[in-house]
Amino acid sequence: MPPTLASLVHHSALKLTVRAGEDRLDVPVRWAHVSELADPVPYMEGGELLLITALKLDADDPEAMRRYVKRLVGAGVVGLGFAVGVNYEEIPAPLVEACAEEGLPLLEVPRRTPFLAISKAVSAAIAADQYRAVTAGFAAQRELTKQALNSGPEGLLGALAAQVDGWAALYDASGAVVATAPEWAGRRAARLTADVERLRERPAPASSVVGGPDHEDRVELHSLGTGRRPRAALAVGTAAALGTAERYAVHSAIALLTLTTERSRSLHAAEQRIGAAVLRMLLAGEPDHARAVAGDLYGGLLDAPFRLIVAESASASAARAHADAHARVKGAKPPSATAPAAPGTDGDPLGGLAESVEAAAARAGEAVLVVPEGERLVVLAADEGAAVAACTEYAAALEAARAVETRDQGAAEEDELVVGLSAPAGPIAAAAAYKQAEQALSVARRRGRVCVEHEQLAAGSVLPLLADDAVKAFADGLLRALHEHDATGRGDLVASLRAWLSRHGQWDAAAADLGVHRHTLRYRMRRVEEILGRSLDDPDVRMELWLALKATSAEPS
Repeated sequence: MPPTLASLVHHSALKLTVRAGEDRLDVPVRWAHVSELADPVPYMEGGELLLITALKLDADDPEAMRRYVKRLVGAGVVGLGFAVGVNYEEIPAPLVEACAEEGLPLLEVPRRTPFLAISKAVSAAIAADQYRAVTAGFAAQRELTKQALNSGPEGLLGALAAQVDGWAALYDASGAVVATAPEWAGRRAARLTADVERLRERPAPASSVVGGPDHEDRVELHSLGTGRRPRAALAVGTAAALGTAERYAVHSAIALLTLTTERSRSLHAAEQRIGAAVLRMLLAGEPDHARAVAGDLYGGLLDAPFRLIVAESASASAARAHADAHARVKGAKPPSATAPAAPGTDGDPLGGLAESVEAAAARAGEAVLVVPEGERLVVLAADEGAAVAACTEYAAALEAARAVETRDQGAAEEDELVVGLSAPAGPIAAAAAYKQAEQALSVARRRGRVCVEHEQLAAGSVLPLLADDAVKAFADGLLRALHEHDATGRGDLVASLRAWLSRHGQWDAAAADLGVHRHTLRYRMRRVEEILGRSLDDPDVRMELWLALKATSAEPS
């Protein structure tokens, strides 16, 4: 504890006597300062014990003393020491009364006690308090290090909570609570998720204070990590502001948790390299080798139904679509789907998706395989697990944000992410699942969607796929001659063809739909065959014409 006025009064060598403000002696003293100025306030910082002899004061003037004491209180002076036997044999009554009115402690200093002795006593007490704080801080550091080595982050949090006489919580990169100490603090920590998310938006290291006198407790939040993007966060809740010893303990915990976080990043990078090798083996049709390499790292992930997720940043996806189209025109082979690209930077939407998926899997105790490939991300996750749910929720949030932007501004910027999900599969069918995910990704790209699941394509209609520009171009070319014929006013071949195909070639039903005689419809169908140079008896021709009609009349999805 720092020195207080009470400790100075009880100091046997100083012989101080309290003349006013007896109920405020427990205030800490930051320093003892001697000043005979009529107005020493400009030179005060607050927390001082001011020592005077009233050399330049009219201490017998009540009004002057009231103004003097009021200014001292306003400047944060915690006490006034008056030396008797120098200019005054005793403390003047106006000064005593003014101090009593303002509640400022007034100490009588006997002539045989020099001001220097009081300054030395305050300095020695402050030094002793700082030494105790440093000693306690080193002891706390040793205990925190011991717990971190023996019990991990959970043990470290327990030791930190005991050191600060409060509670502590650790958050992961997504802002979710990983561990708390004591356990009862879990509910309090969960209420700070939004504050942790705001903290993560600032470059590390960053900190903030939540709560205060009117709240349940005072909470300090600290980001953890050495990169621009924090990897985790620490919350420390206490009833009051931290003292010096407690501050040492918190700083030690931050350092130890940062080391743990950075070490975890290195291990995570190594794990990703193993995951990439496992994925390559699965896609190469070598599930047994993949299991041997994975060992226990991914638990039973490879033995249960899983899904493959392929995600790209919107810019990379657009570039890939352009390259694929160019390759088809030239007859060249499109670039490999797994070819590495330049590494993404912090803030890459792929990084956000990876963090969400990994954090959800960690909270659920699931294994997940995440393989970054430049501007593409491949995830192998348990079917119906938390990681897959987190992926779809992340995509849904982006879709919702786009809808709000479209509503408010009339147009939305290009989505940051495009995601494709495969159907459930096993290790033997991993290559097929990867192809399904890529197909779903391609459809999502064409439709302007953030995420598409392959099962949605299988369960839905083929008609939305006709919105592709290449399909529309084919349909326009196939039907152009019929439209040109109809434009001359010599018949309605396109409508007749649509009616006849929709009725599966039934002449009477189709003619009734058109309101013409069946012989008129037969004549029109012969004209269609003559103009197109193709027989309607061929089922492939009928299929192509029907799809062309649907493509030219379908609304974009």
